[in-house]
Amino acid sequence: MRYKLIALDVDGTLLNDDHHLSSENKEAIAEVTRLGGQIVLCTGRSPQNSIPFMEEMGLTGYVLGHNGAATVRVEDREVLHQYGMDARGLDPYIDYCRKHNIHYDVNTAFDMYVDNVENLTKEANYMYEHFRIVPATLPAWEDFREPVVKFTVFTQPEILDEAEREWRTWAPEYNILRSGEFFVDLMHPESSKGNALRNLAVKLGIPQEEVLSIGNYFNDISMLTYAGMGVAMDNSPVEVKAAANAVTGSNNEHGVRDALVKYCLS
Repeated sequence: MRYKLIALDVDGTLLNDDHHLSSENKEAIAEVTRLGGQIVLCTGRSPQNSIPFMEEMGLTGYVLGHNGAATVRVEDREVLHQYGMDARGLDPYIDYCRKHNIHYDVNTAFDMYVDNVENLTKEANYMYEHFRIVPATLPAWEDFREPVVKFTVFTQPEILDEAEREWRTWAPEYNILRSGEFFVDLMHPESSKGNALRNLAVKLGIPQEEVLSIGNYFNDISMLTYAGMGVAMDNSPVEVKAAANAVTGSNNEHGVRDALVKYCLS
């Protein structure tokens, strides 16, 4: 098989719009694995709520969570690599969010913190339940025992657009990444899906030309352009399709299966 390492985005790629894993995708992944391909999930999700999909597919190996900020081994949940942020530098962004009534959360590799867990809006509660995450109340920075790897804001797209424009005029301390229509992430400047995938490929001794990646959004561009074959979903924005080598079907049409059949199983 030409591609030995296959990196899959989760939401909008592996999962359909109802956030379900289709039997068609699951069966294609099982066949790729049987033939020696190694599947990794490369996702904006945390390892906590992406490892269950690996387990559902009967896979071991690795999850590149938080848009590549934390690489975790599935079998024992060990964090193999993480890009820790300067958390105190987030204070101006937190002040901006509080002033503009924008919801935010602060993430370590496995844990998530919000401003006040008792005062979450209905929309935020629904989002966390939907993504199977239980946040805690944000402690003082000096009380953190693990590195902060991601700061995420969640609000309406037009409010996000304005916040993103404003923050990009500030000192470039973080990688500011649009990871969904309703989400913007701030991370260590070197943190990206592409860098995490590159680091893992080197660790596993797999050449770049034997890496295939499949994704659908702006935070996937770095891994699409790193891989020897980058495949965009049909539900991707035009800029993401332009960055890829090829386009497959949508996430509601088992596009992952189609790409695996074409590039790994044919």
